[in-house]
Amino acid sequence: MDFRLNDDQRALRTGVRDLLARRFDREALRASVGSGALDRALWRELGAAGFFALRLPEEDGGVGLGLPEAVLLFEEAGRALLPGPLVATHLAAGSVPGAADGETVVTTADGPLVEWLAEADVAQGDVSGAVPVRSVDPLTPLHRLPHARGPARPPGAGALLTAAEQLGSAARTTDMAVAYAREREQFGRPIGAFQAVKQLCAGMLVRVEVARAAVYAAAVTEDPVDIAAAKLLADEAAVRGARDCLQVHGGMGFTWEADVHLHLKRAWLRAERWLPAARAEEIAAAALLETSVETSPGTS
Repeated sequence: MDFRLNDDQRALRTGVRDLLARRFDREALRASVGSGALDRALWRELGAAGFFALRLPEEDGGVGLGLPEAVLLFEEAGRALLPGPLVATHLAAGSVPGAADGETVVTTADGPLVEWLAEADVAQGDVSGAVPVRSVDPLTPLHRLPHARGPARPPGAGALLTAAEQLGSAARTTDMAVAYAREREQFGRPIGAFQAVKQLCAGMLVRVEVARAAVYAAAVTEDPVDIAAAKLLADEAAVRGARDCLQVHGGMGFTWEADVHLHLKRAWLRAERWLPAARAEEIAAAALLETSVETSPGTS
């Protein structure tokens, strides 16, 4: 199976990256950390660019593309640490008026937590009695639901798009680590010349590329087991990548001024959203056991 991007997909990815570089640069990122509010103008601009209506049919006012293209958009959003209930609004584009064009912000109950409840125009699911809680990610305000979570949903587009965000963050922290390793010097040499730093950066790159292959493949197959595996691999790439990036930065990485901690905190949070690791592991293990039984000698 060929997962190389075609010309249209590359143009789509480049267009979104350019839009975010222009409208959500580092200065805007830092401003968002302090405000805790959504940039509604940016949200509408994302809607006008087709971010939320990407998978809607053209006859319904959408772009008419598929899940593989949506993964590219969310990968870029994760790379930029774009805040907001992007996944929920994207999924609601065909059912909630105004979601497709960015006029309406939609959030949804996902397990015991709901994101951006105070900023959302529409909350899907039962969010009665939700109380604000301190979030590990300063870019993602949270509310906790008092009632028990409902039955686990099978992995779907929400989990895969969250995995794509994790993939984008992992790729970004890899780039950050490599760039810093090239410019930071110790003992008269760039720290990237030292074997220990080389190994950290190489490990980050391997995890990113493995996760990318899994995420892109799941976008094509849309198989729940493939999505579970993609989420696991993307979560690992994002969390471990941010930790290793922090390690490469040394003491500088622990400061508030560095962006490394923002990627790490977002990765921690996303790892528990839509499809937490424990649930993804159960799905993958069940599939492996089923395959093992089917291929065992003497089975019919």
